[in-house]
Amino acid sequence: MKARLPQGYGSSGMNPNNMLKQVQKVQADMQKAQEELENKEYTSVVGGGAVEITMTGKKSVTAIKISPDVVDPDDIEMLEDLITAAVNDVISKVETDSQETMSAISGAMPSIPGLF
Repeated sequence: MKARLPQGYGSSGMNPNNMLKQVQKVQADMQKAQEELENKEYTSVVGGGAVEITMTGKKSVTAIKISPDVVDPDDIEMLEDLITAAVNDVISKVETDSQETMSAISGAMPSIPGLF
């Protein structure tokens, strides 16, 4: 004899209405987290404080501070390297924070067989 699931339950044994509500909640949580990440500011300081870059979660640079000590007309290359390092570091911070935040939220998604 084949076991029957109660009415309103799919083959996974989970109530489709509850599953839909859970997916909608996760979507809302992800949208809220994305907005919070975009409004957040990240800062990177390199060269012992020689260069500081501030960027939003949308990867828009909002500030660059350069110590007068590193402004040497005979060594522009060093300043360029410091700025490049600071920009790359702050972008990495934005991306890491975004991935960690979204992974934590998407981990709450219900497992739906055959969906992916």
